[in-house]
Amino acid sequence: MELIVESCGTVRCVYGEDIDLNQLGRLSIQRGSHVEPTPGGNWTADLAPVNGPLLGPFSTRTEALAAEVDWLQQYWL
Repeated sequence: MELIVESCGTVRCVYGEDIDLNQLGRLSIQRGSHVEPTPGGNWTADLAPVNGPLLGPFSTRTEALAAEVDWLQQYWL
């Protein structure tokens, strides 16, 4: 898990359970995207909550989730 510590002390990361984030202090968890099925049975990752693009369509939810994490790590962190 990659943690970004800003000069004001705020820590940003793509949420995971690798470490207990409560140990860092008060948490504010916000959605970075919406991974949803399409009417045709595919999946998309909409990164609008972080001013990002709509990724996909993907054949599986797993592919959409992986693309979401890759994008967040590359462009948001």
